[in-house]
Formats: sequence, structure tokens, C-alpha cells
Amino acid sequence: MASTVAMFTALSGMNANARSLDVIGNNIANVNTTGYKSTRLLFSSMYAQTFSTGTAPGESSGGKNPGQIGLGVTVAGTQRKFTGGTISPTGNPRDMAIEGDGFFVVDHDGEQLYTRDGSFATNSDSDLVTSGGDRVMGFGVDANFNVNETELTSIKVPIGTMKIAEASTRVRLSGNLNAAGSIPSQGSSTLLMGDATNSPRAITTANPPLTTGNVLQTDTRLVDIEDPALPASDTPLFAVGQLFEIRQAEKGSKQLPTQTLEITDTTSVQDLFDFIVETLGISTDAGDNPDGKTPGVSLDPTTGAITIVGNAGATNDLSIEPSDFRLLNADGTYNKVPFYTDKAADADGESVRTTFFVYDSLGNTVNIDVTFVLDSRGNTGTTWRYFAESADDSDVALQLATGTVEFDTRGQLATTEPISVAIDRTDSGADTPLAISIRLRDGQDNVTALADTSSAVAATSRDGVPIGTLTSFGVGADGTITGSFSNGMTRTLGRVALANFTNDGGLVDAGPNLFRVGPNSGSPVVTSPGNLGAGRIAGGSLELSNVDIAEEFINLIVAQTGYSASSRVIQTTNDLFQQLLVLAR
Repeated sequence: MASTVAMFTALSGMNANARSLDVIGNNIANVNTTGYKSTRLLFSSMYAQTFSTGTAPGESSGGKNPGQIGLGVTVAGTQRKFTGGTISPTGNPRDMAIEGDGFFVVDHDGEQLYTRDGSFATNSDSDLVTSGGDRVMGFGVDANFNVNETELTSIKVPIGTMKIAEASTRVRLSGNLNAAGSIPSQGSSTLLMGDATNSPRAITTANPPLTTGNVLQTDTRLVDIEDPALPASDTPLFAVGQLFEIRQAEKGSKQLPTQTLEITDTTSVQDLFDFIVETLGISTDAGDNPDGKTPGVSLDPTTGAITIVGNAGATNDLSIEPSDFRLLNADGTYNKVPFYTDKAADADGESVRTTFFVYDSLGNTVNIDVTFVLDSRGNTGTTWRYFAESADDSDVALQLATGTVEFDTRGQLATTEPISVAIDRTDSGADTPLAISIRLRDGQDNVTALADTSSAVAATSRDGVPIGTLTSFGVGADGTITGSFSNGMTRTLGRVALANFTNDGGLVDAGPNLFRVGPNSGSPVVTSPGNLGAGRIAGGSLELSNVDIAEEFINLIVAQTGYSASSRVIQTTNDLFQQLLVLAR
């Protein structure tokens, strides 16, 4: 007799195969979806109708198996295939693909979701985002561009807006110092006069008063110096609020920077001397010159004679014209030339100056002058004294450092330590001091001291860079994002994070191309690519869908066959019912 059970059993087969067609159709539809993972439908039989549970073997019977008739098929579930898809290069640095296990971590409206789709872009805030606008999460960097893996944050790639600079720390010099040059005999000497014939002197009411026999003292206030144009009048040369300016003075044919000294009620002659020494870059730490004179500014208190003595070496020769010392009114307008200068001696001796620049922490250029002067020759080689100066030092003083370097009898550097200078950058906004190591020996590129017609030294390399703008970036296998700047620097911008799960198949599809944690997925383990089982990153590439189109077509045929066969069961059962009705007639 025909059975309605057969019809319903066949109906379950049609329904199950129809669901299989749904899954196959979805796979085929996503054959070109980036990072898509194909799904398969799993069937299971439904419970059976049991006629007999069977019997065990006995003395008179061999036993019987259970008697059961199945009642159809049902969908047991779906299973996602997480095998990797083909990696396709795109040339777009924002695109990323995962080679191996793991998921990109994204922020979707405050919820942490996961994806294999690495087709990223940047938004107006320079955030790296998915095609759906979800922020890509990873590890940021600290102030020194070191990756901080303690917390997740959105990854930023500020192309065209991020600017950085790096302070210099070292400079390399190369060249030759003429060991056959003349040894200095003296430094420059310049008299500072009240006029062409008289030295400056104090007024009779000077406070503090002069020691008997003195006409001027270092503790005499500037406002107590008599105007040489009005001798014996007790008329002061200077007044409170005026400015003493030095400009266009030269050292070794190089013009020195302009500096001013504000005259107060307590500014003394010694304060003026210190100002002159600092502005002219006279090193008082170099010791006496070969002629026995001490570099600096000295005063003969009994005559009022003021002498400015420079350092030895032709390059240190000071040239000071009367007009180089000017007196300005409080508003900066010109008043007069307060002193007359008379040069008594020129500096001599083999010397050379090299000028180079370095960078502070803001990328500003800072100029440094280094002068080498032949100090002595002996049986062990030659000794040279260096003078390091910088007009970009924040204070008035030009001098940074002085010292000596030794060369052996073959003209090779015997001093092992580099020249260290520190440049004051107070109130510049940059880190201060700017410490620079000036290296005279570095590989084959060294400073030598061999006999030549003249000395010549130059800076051949330096570190540090000026301000630069982020122009491009790339992603490494470990997810590290490295930015390239217009000044040639490269810096780490961050690192893309990956999440691993104990059971990838337990993730819940949150669409589009997103997954969220499921009850059976396990908790995410967020780490750097290449760690804890996470795969590597292929920058400038995308992972294609892992759908096997040939396999899907085969599955399509199988599902269609199963559907058709189930429909034939229903048709056959219906024919049996029709035969039964014919008999009833």
C-alpha cells in the first residue's frame, strides 16, 4: 500500500537539497569577494521508525537485527572552510593579506570584530579603515617611535601631514693640516682708545671711587666713564638705557654676528670686557699666546689703556674698526662711536677654519666653525689647537670649546677621542644643549697632518635631518608599518594586530566580511603577526576568495540530482495512490 510517510521523507530530501543549493549559490556569488571563506552544508538523517529492536542470539535462534525505517534527512549545520586564498599583489600599500591563520581586528561602532578582508583605505583623520569604514586596530608607537604592545589602538597613517626632524649627534671631518706651516708667534692686539691720542678715564665723582693713582678700573661703572670729546668736564660717555653694539667686526676675514649690551646703572667696565670677549669669540681657556700675552681684554688702570688680544693663528686675527663699536639710544637709533681702535699687531701662524651645519631637534640648521691652529712640532709629531664656535648658540659667547689634538710622525691622528661641543639652544624651542661629537677619524676618511702648501679641512658627513613630511609607507611581514619622509628618514608608525581563535569555525558571520566572537569560537588572542600561531602580513596584496568554482559546480550537480530524485519519490508515491483509487472503483 502507498505510504504518505514516503512523501514526507522525500519532501525532507527536497528541502535539504534546496538548502544545499542556497549555500552553493552563496559560494559562487562570492567567488570574487576579498578574503571570503567558502561554506558547505552538512546533512544528517532524521530519527527512524522502529518496528523491532532486535533480539540477541539464543540456543534456538541466531538473533535478529533491529527493524527500522528512516523518516528523512535534515540539515545538521554548516561548516566554513578557513583555508587560505590566493595572495594577489595590488601595488596599493594600504592593502594587506594574511598568509596563514588570524584575522584583522577592527572597531565597528565600538564593537571589536574580525575580518580577513585587507582592502583598507585612510579616512580624513588619517585612520586606516576597512571599505565599510571600520577602524583597523593595532599597536601604536611612543615618542621614540617604539611599538607599544600594551594596548590596542586605531592605526593612523598621516600621509602629507605628519612632520618630523632629528637632531644631529655627530659630524665627520676630513682633510689635511699643513704640518710644514709656520708656528704662530702672536695673536692680534688692538688698543681701545677714548680718542686718537687718549685712553678712556673715569669722572671724578665715579662710584665706586678710584684707587689713588688710577684713572680707570674694571669695577668702574660705564656711566662713570668720561666723554673723551669733553675732557675734564665730568660729562659721562654712557647713560642708563643705552645700548653698546658690536657689529661688522671680523675674525680671519669672516664677519662676526652683531650683539648688543644694555647699559644699566650697575654695568661695569668688566662687564663690557666680558661682552667684547664673548662677542669676538676670544677663547680665554687656550692659555697665553707664544709672545706671552693673554687672550682677552686687559686694562692698565693707571693709564686707562685697554688692549684686546686675540688668539694665535692667522684665521683668528681680529679686525676691529672704530665704527664696529657703536653706542645706540634706548630706542635703537644711532648715537655715536664711543671708542677709537688702533691695531697694534696681527695674528699669525698656520691655521684653517671649516664651517659646517648641523640640525637641532626641531630641524633648524645650526652653524659651527672649527678652527685648527698649528701649536707645536716635535720629535713625536705635531700638535694642533682647535677652536669651536657657533653664532647660533643662544647666549652671546661664540666659543664652544678649545683643546688640542695630536698627530704622529706619519701625520696620522694620535688623539683617539672626538671633539665634543655643546650648543646652548635655550628659548629656541628645541632640546638644549645640542651635543655634537666632531670626529677626525672614521674609517678611511680622516684628518691628517702632512706637509702641504696649505691646510684644508671640510665636513664630509653628518647625521640628523631637517623637517620632513610623511610621503609613503609600507607594511612588513610582522605587521610593522614603516613610514618614509621627504627628508630621507624612515620611522615606525605602528603595527597591525591579528587575532587568533581556538575554533575559527565557531565565529559568527556579522557581514559584510566581518565576524564576531561566537559561543564556540573561544576568546580571541590578539598578538603581532608571526607570534602565537598568527600568520604573516603580505603588504600591497589582497587575499582572494578560497571558493573552488569547479568543486561548487560538482556540488551543484549533486544537489540538483538529490532534489530531482526526491521529487521522483513523491511522484511515484502519488502514482501508487492513484492505482489504489482505481481499484476502489
